[in-house]
Amino acid sequence: MKAAYYNRFGSVDVLEVGDLPAPRPVRGEVLVRVAATALNPKDVLVRKGKFRLLSGKRFPRIPGYDFAGTVEQLGAGVSGVVLGDEVYGMVNAWSGGACAELVALPAGELAHRPSSLSMEEAAATPLAALTALQALRDLLDVRPGDRVAINGASGGVGLFAVQIASLLGGKVVAICSARNAGLVREVGASEVIPYDERDPPASSRRFDAFFDVFGNRPYSRVRSRLTHPKRYVTTVPSGGAILRDLTSRLLGRSVRFVSVKSNRGDLEQLTRWIDAGELRPVVDRICPLEDSADAHAYLETRRARGKVVLTVGS
Repeated sequence: MKAAYYNRFGSVDVLEVGDLPAPRPVRGEVLVRVAATALNPKDVLVRKGKFRLLSGKRFPRIPGYDFAGTVEQLGAGVSGVVLGDEVYGMVNAWSGGACAELVALPAGELAHRPSSLSMEEAAATPLAALTALQALRDLLDVRPGDRVAINGASGGVGLFAVQIASLLGGKVVAICSARNAGLVREVGASEVIPYDERDPPASSRRFDAFFDVFGNRPYSRVRSRLTHPKRYVTTVPSGGAILRDLTSRLLGRSVRFVSVKSNRGDLEQLTRWIDAGELRPVVDRICPLEDSADAHAYLETRRARGKVVLTVGS
């Protein structure tokens, strides 16, 4: 099968596109023929070797966690999908593998593709939207009327977070670059704070919940802005963030790090919102799999407005 892959950790220069052996589904797994896949900051970090203890050191390694495609083969014991179903989902395993013509994964990590989305749009959805959903609903416990700050609101996770926080009843304050203010307002933000604006006095900007998607506003910097009980979640797994997460679990607090997991129930919730016209992915650009290195390089600029998607096959 054709795949993007690399044989050592490093910069975008380590990426190649060529033929690799196809995976085979074991019991409980589904083999999906991938039509489109999407890139995430996690792909960059894993490729650079930042999480080699979690991702392992086996090569060649195929990046990619998001995918949309068609069920090609079923392992024993699989239910809920049949051959030929169009599906989307996210690979939970740190090893990835979605930037290829075929990917095998547990059946519980995928769901039927939203009928209102193209394959490319569906592939742009799972990791980012699931991260936003699980952070806002489960960890921040966003409630109607909450004033929710989203730092990094114009990226892949951020744009879903603005929409999902609004669906949960929150009043969204989006923190992003001034050039993206119109986009985040379009998807549901009621207020925008440009990155380049000097922080106003704490008394003038108070938040019930703070979601640091971009990773440059640590809890120590924003805690004075938070109402009680302090609710803060970050996507960046720094040592301090992980320690605060563990402490918060023990003390019943809500200063947490979100570690996303794909599951059919949450994917089906996203599908209901999408097909009802209440949630939509924002795609910055679509590239062929052969341009994986360029797509990774663009993602590393952290200037993407929404998701970067790769098409696979014809």
